[in-house]
Amino acid sequence: MFHVIDPLLTPEEVARLQQLATTINFEDGRSSNPDFSKKNNLQPDHSDAGYKESSAIVQNGLARNEYFRDYCYPKTMAPPMITKYKPGMNYGEHVDSSLLPYRPAIRSDISCTVFISDPDTYDGGELNIRLGDKELKIKGRPGTAILYPSTTYHQVLPVTKGERIVSITFIESLVRDIQQREILVELTEFNHANAEKIGPEEHMRLEYIRQNLTRMWYNT
Repeated sequence: MFHVIDPLLTPEEVARLQQLATTINFEDGRSSNPDFSKKNNLQPDHSDAGYKESSAIVQNGLARNEYFRDYCYPKTMAPPMITKYKPGMNYGEHVDSSLLPYRPAIRSDISCTVFISDPDTYDGGELNIRLGDKELKIKGRPGTAILYPSTTYHQVLPVTKGERIVSITFIESLVRDIQQREILVELTEFNHANAEKIGPEEHMRLEYIRQNLTRMWYNT
Protein backbone atom coordinates (compact mmCIF):
# COMPACT_ATOMS: atom_id res chain seq x y z
CA MET A 1 0.00 0.00 0.00
CA PHE A 2 2.28 2.71 -1.35
CA HIS A 3 0.95 5.82 -3.01
CA VAL A 4 2.64 8.76 -4.69
CA ILE A 5 1.11 12.24 -4.88
CA ASP A 6 2.81 14.10 -7.70
CA PRO A 7 2.71 16.94 -7.21
CA LEU A 8 1.63 17.67 -3.66
CA LEU A 9 3.17 21.15 -3.44
CA THR A 10 3.17 24.05 -5.87
CA PRO A 11 6.43 25.27 -7.47
CA GLU A 12 6.20 28.39 -5.30
CA GLU A 13 5.93 26.29 -2.13
CA VAL A 14 8.86 24.14 -3.19
CA ALA A 15 10.98 27.22 -3.92
CA ARG A 16 10.18 28.65 -0.49
CA LEU A 17 11.07 25.38 1.24
CA GLN A 18 14.36 25.21 -0.66
CA GLN A 19 15.09 28.76 0.44
CA LEU A 20 14.18 28.03 4.08
CA ALA A 21 16.48 25.00 4.05
CA THR A 22 19.44 27.39 3.58
CA THR A 23 18.56 29.53 6.61
CA ILE A 24 17.05 27.14 9.18
CA ASN A 25 19.31 26.22 12.08
CA PHE A 26 19.91 22.46 11.74
CA GLU A 27 21.30 20.20 14.44
CA ASP A 28 22.40 16.59 14.73
CA GLY A 29 19.37 14.39 14.11
CA ARG A 30 20.52 12.02 16.84
CA SER A 31 19.89 14.68 19.49
CA SER A 32 16.25 13.53 19.68
CA ASN A 33 17.26 9.86 19.93
CA PRO A 34 20.93 9.61 21.02
CA ASP A 35 20.81 5.83 21.47
CA PHE A 36 19.74 5.18 17.87
CA SER A 37 23.03 4.90 15.99
CA LYS A 38 21.41 4.28 12.59
CA LYS A 39 20.18 7.88 12.39
CA ASN A 40 22.75 10.10 10.70
CA ASN A 41 21.09 13.26 9.41
CA LEU A 42 20.28 16.84 10.32
CA GLN A 43 17.00 18.08 11.73
CA PRO A 44 15.86 21.62 12.57
CA ASP A 45 15.92 23.43 15.85
CA HIS A 46 12.18 23.35 16.62
CA SER A 47 12.27 26.87 18.00
CA ASP A 48 13.47 28.20 14.64
CA ALA A 49 10.81 30.35 12.94
CA GLY A 50 11.88 29.00 9.55
CA TYR A 51 11.21 25.44 10.69
CA LYS A 52 7.72 26.42 11.83
CA GLU A 53 7.02 28.04 8.45
CA SER A 54 8.30 24.99 6.56
CA SER A 55 6.12 22.71 8.68
CA ALA A 56 3.03 24.82 7.97
CA ILE A 57 3.68 24.78 4.20
CA VAL A 58 3.78 20.98 4.05
CA GLN A 59 0.89 20.53 6.46
CA ASN A 60 -1.29 22.86 4.41
CA GLY A 61 -0.32 21.03 1.21
CA LEU A 62 -1.41 17.72 2.67
CA ALA A 63 -4.60 19.08 4.23
CA ARG A 64 -5.90 20.49 0.94
CA ASN A 65 -5.11 17.38 -1.08
CA GLU A 66 -8.18 15.26 -1.79
CA TYR A 67 -6.18 12.12 -2.49
CA PHE A 68 -4.37 12.43 0.86
CA ARG A 69 -7.71 12.66 2.64
CA ASP A 70 -9.20 9.72 0.73
CA TYR A 71 -6.12 7.55 1.21
CA CYS A 72 -5.19 8.29 4.82
CA TYR A 73 -8.48 9.10 6.54
CA PRO A 74 -6.34 11.31 8.79
CA LYS A 75 -7.26 11.64 12.42
CA THR A 76 -4.17 13.59 13.39
CA MET A 77 -0.72 14.26 11.98
CA ALA A 78 2.68 15.00 13.46
CA PRO A 79 4.06 18.43 12.52
CA PRO A 80 6.01 17.92 9.28
CA MET A 81 9.77 18.19 9.86
CA ILE A 82 12.27 19.24 7.24
CA THR A 83 15.45 17.12 7.33
CA LYS A 84 18.77 17.38 5.55
CA TYR A 85 21.36 14.80 4.48
CA LYS A 86 24.86 15.86 3.49
CA PRO A 87 27.49 13.61 1.85
CA GLY A 88 28.18 10.58 4.02
CA MET A 89 24.84 10.81 5.84
CA ASN A 90 22.16 8.14 5.80
CA TYR A 91 19.42 6.60 7.91
CA GLY A 92 19.87 2.87 8.41
CA GLU A 93 17.07 0.36 7.98
CA HIS A 94 14.38 0.74 10.62
CA VAL A 95 10.66 0.68 11.35
CA ASP A 96 9.09 3.94 12.51
CA SER A 97 8.13 4.27 16.16
CA SER A 98 4.60 3.10 16.85
CA LEU A 99 3.78 6.00 19.19
CA LEU A 100 5.08 9.53 18.82
CA PRO A 101 5.56 11.47 22.08
CA TYR A 102 3.04 14.25 21.60
CA ARG A 103 0.18 15.14 23.93
CA PRO A 104 -1.83 13.12 23.26
CA ALA A 105 0.48 10.54 21.69
CA ILE A 106 0.13 9.98 17.93
CA ARG A 107 0.02 6.40 16.65
CA SER A 108 2.00 6.18 13.41
CA ASP A 109 -0.10 4.30 10.87
CA ILE A 110 1.19 6.00 7.72
CA SER A 111 4.58 7.58 7.05
CA CYS A 112 4.99 10.39 4.56
CA THR A 113 8.07 11.75 2.80
CA VAL A 114 7.81 14.96 0.78
CA PHE A 115 10.78 15.52 -1.52
CA ILE A 116 12.18 19.05 -1.66
CA SER A 117 15.59 18.77 -3.34
CA ASP A 118 15.84 18.34 -7.09
CA PRO A 119 17.03 14.72 -7.53
CA ASP A 120 19.59 15.89 -10.10
CA THR A 121 21.38 17.92 -7.41
CA TYR A 122 22.41 14.99 -5.23
CA ASP A 123 23.63 11.43 -5.63
CA GLY A 124 22.42 8.55 -3.48
CA GLY A 125 19.87 9.29 -0.78
CA GLU A 126 17.11 7.09 -2.19
CA LEU A 127 14.25 6.14 0.11
CA ASN A 128 14.64 2.36 0.15
CA ILE A 129 11.57 0.36 1.22
CA ARG A 130 11.72 -3.39 1.75
CA LEU A 131 8.91 -5.36 0.11
CA GLY A 132 9.35 -8.97 1.13
CA ASP A 133 12.56 -10.12 -0.59
CA LYS A 134 12.63 -7.10 -2.92
CA GLU A 135 13.42 -3.43 -2.43
CA LEU A 136 11.75 -0.30 -3.78
CA LYS A 137 14.06 2.69 -4.28
CA ILE A 138 12.41 6.10 -4.58
CA LYS A 139 13.90 9.49 -5.38
CA GLY A 140 11.04 11.86 -6.03
CA ARG A 141 10.83 15.15 -7.84
CA PRO A 142 10.52 18.35 -5.78
CA GLY A 143 7.03 18.66 -4.29
CA THR A 144 6.24 14.96 -4.64
CA ALA A 145 4.96 12.99 -1.63
CA ILE A 146 5.08 9.27 -0.99
CA LEU A 147 2.81 7.59 1.55
CA TYR A 148 3.60 4.15 2.93
CA PRO A 149 2.72 2.03 5.99
CA SER A 150 4.77 2.92 9.05
CA THR A 151 5.12 -0.81 9.71
CA THR A 152 7.48 -1.36 6.76
CA TYR A 153 11.26 -1.69 6.95
CA HIS A 154 12.83 1.26 5.19
CA GLN A 155 16.00 3.34 5.09
CA VAL A 156 17.63 6.34 3.44
CA LEU A 157 20.66 5.22 1.45
CA PRO A 158 23.92 7.16 1.88
CA VAL A 159 24.19 10.51 0.12
CA THR A 160 27.44 10.66 -1.84
CA LYS A 161 27.16 14.13 -3.40
CA GLY A 162 25.05 17.26 -2.82
CA GLU A 163 22.27 17.59 -0.25
CA ARG A 164 19.08 15.59 0.15
CA ILE A 165 16.30 17.72 1.66
CA VAL A 166 12.90 16.26 2.48
CA SER A 167 10.05 16.84 4.88
CA ILE A 168 8.68 13.91 6.87
CA THR A 169 5.52 13.37 8.89
CA PHE A 170 3.43 10.58 10.37
CA ILE A 171 -0.33 10.15 10.27
CA GLU A 172 -2.71 8.46 12.67
CA SER A 173 -5.65 7.22 10.63
CA LEU A 174 -9.30 7.00 11.57
CA VAL A 175 -9.20 3.63 9.81
CA ARG A 176 -6.42 1.79 11.59
CA ASP A 177 -6.40 -1.44 9.55
CA ILE A 178 -4.29 -1.27 6.37
CA GLN A 179 -6.51 -3.63 4.38
CA GLN A 180 -9.66 -1.77 5.35
CA ARG A 181 -8.12 1.52 4.20
CA GLU A 182 -7.07 -0.09 0.92
CA ILE A 183 -10.60 -1.38 0.29
CA LEU A 184 -12.04 2.08 0.92
CA VAL A 185 -9.48 3.68 -1.39
CA GLU A 186 -10.28 1.21 -4.17
CA LEU A 187 -14.02 1.80 -3.80
CA THR A 188 -13.53 5.56 -3.83
CA GLU A 189 -11.30 5.51 -6.91
CA PHE A 190 -13.55 3.10 -8.80
CA ASN A 191 -16.65 5.13 -8.06
CA HIS A 192 -15.02 8.39 -9.12
CA ALA A 193 -13.62 6.88 -12.33
CA ASN A 194 -16.75 5.01 -13.40
CA ALA A 195 -19.66 7.16 -12.21
CA GLU A 196 -20.72 8.09 -15.75
CA LYS A 197 -20.33 4.54 -17.09
CA ILE A 198 -22.40 2.76 -14.45
CA GLY A 199 -25.11 5.41 -14.12
CA PRO A 200 -26.48 7.24 -11.08
CA GLU A 201 -28.34 4.30 -9.55
CA GLU A 202 -25.35 1.91 -9.49
CA HIS A 203 -23.09 4.77 -8.43
CA MET A 204 -25.34 5.33 -5.42
CA ARG A 205 -25.29 1.61 -4.55
CA LEU A 206 -21.49 1.65 -4.46
CA GLU A 207 -21.55 4.83 -2.42
CA TYR A 208 -23.92 3.12 0.02
CA ILE A 209 -21.36 0.34 0.47
CA ARG A 210 -18.42 2.72 0.82
CA GLN A 211 -20.08 5.00 3.33
CA ASN A 212 -21.33 2.16 5.52
CA LEU A 213 -17.98 0.35 5.50
CA THR A 214 -16.36 3.63 6.47
CA ARG A 215 -18.86 4.01 9.29
CA MET A 216 -18.11 0.47 10.51
CA TRP A 217 -14.33 0.83 10.41
CA TYR A 218 -13.82 4.30 11.81
CA ASN A 219 -11.83 4.41 15.06
CA THR A 220 -12.64 7.67 16.78
